[in-house]
Amino acid sequence: MSNYNLMPADTYQVINKTIITNKNIEIITNLYQPIIGSISTSLFFTLLDDLNNKEIMSLDLTHYHLMTSMQVSLEVIEEAREKLEALGLLKSYIKNGNVDNYIYEIYSPITPLEFFNHPILNIVLYNNLGKQEYDKLKNLYKYPKINLKEYKDITKNINEVFKVSLKTDMEIDDGIRGVNTRKIISNNGIDFTLLQESIPKNMISNKCFNEENKNLINSLAFIYNLNTIDMQELIKESLNEKGMIDKTELRKSARNYYQFNNRGNLPTLIYNKQPEFLKKPKGDSSKWAQMVYLYENITPYQLLKKTYNGAEPTDRDKKLVESLLVDQKLNYGVVNVLIAYVLKVNNKNLNKNFIETIAGQWKRLNIQTVEEAMKVSEKDHNKYKKLSHQKNKTETKKIITKTENDNIPIWFEKNLQKQEASKDESKEMEDLLNNLI
Repeated sequence: MSNYNLMPADTYQVINKTIITNKNIEIITNLYQPIIGSISTSLFFTLLDDLNNKEIMSLDLTHYHLMTSMQVSLEVIEEAREKLEALGLLKSYIKNGNVDNYIYEIYSPITPLEFFNHPILNIVLYNNLGKQEYDKLKNLYKYPKINLKEYKDITKNINEVFKVSLKTDMEIDDGIRGVNTRKIISNNGIDFTLLQESIPKNMISNKCFNEENKNLINSLAFIYNLNTIDMQELIKESLNEKGMIDKTELRKSARNYYQFNNRGNLPTLIYNKQPEFLKKPKGDSSKWAQMVYLYENITPYQLLKKTYNGAEPTDRDKKLVESLLVDQKLNYGVVNVLIAYVLKVNNKNLNKNFIETIAGQWKRLNIQTVEEAMKVSEKDHNKYKKLSHQKNKTETKKIITKTENDNIPIWFEKNLQKQEASKDESKEMEDLLNNLI
């Protein structure tokens, strides 16, 4: 959740931290766009166009300029910017004042070789495009295979061609532009101390958990939703005779582990919060608005963890929620309402068949906002109850076991939108949100 309230009058400057070539533009279109989408790609190219003739720094511009250039809202621009930041194409700074000023630094995309070997981007690109399109794209960046077996390397070294002449006085300038890329950082909460202590010392080298391997482990943990214990077993399986991690083997093991637990599917990236443009406008201080705000600003994982009294949710429940986000493509806030509704009416049990039935209907109804989800759940509650009684007795016991006792969500309460939240209730909701985020 952004801590900054972006306004049309807020200014920005674009600074080019790299050298952008036509090949870079092609890479962003071909490789990045299938992951970040067309709006984020358009924002990158718009910021690039904002640069002056020297392609180093833009003039002061307003975000209203971006809105009119791209014909989208500020909320959409902010979401698009965050995706560029997350994938290493942009770095953002803010200076607060009467009018906030932003600096947007542009970076080059990584090379196709790095992209197709990246533990996150490569997998997501494959999953988003499908095998046929992925293979076609990958072939565009392959070197032609030429058999040099009968050829002799006659390339000259620098000392064979040049000689050093008289020394001249000069200063080294470290401000010269070059090709700069940003690392894609994932800190997925892997406990490396626990990880290292859990593997027998005679199995691993002192250099086993170097910075490069830690980055790979964090990336794999992020993309495949692995915890420290999961990773411990996978690392043990991938150690070579020198006690070092075989990175190819670790990637393969992590992928196989995920596919085994997810019916052969591969993961993709999903924007991890309710988009700003789908949130309820501020200004409403009713109890209804307080609930909407809560569901808009936490993740389904945080909500699940709250229902587990702070303990780690089961893999089954986490996978069920993941399927709602990835397979059904429901927004985060909508999934929060769905979880809260089913847990409330179904004796705190997330019944897979029941929750997927509702999710399918909400998808067909194009439910996108928290308020829409809350209203449709109340409207269709009796239908869901009737649906549960059409199943056999065993299923009926599993689904909506307490509905007849009026075990229903608080937002079903009449006139909730007219009831003003007290200062204590507002503070309680804010404290709850701060503890979750």
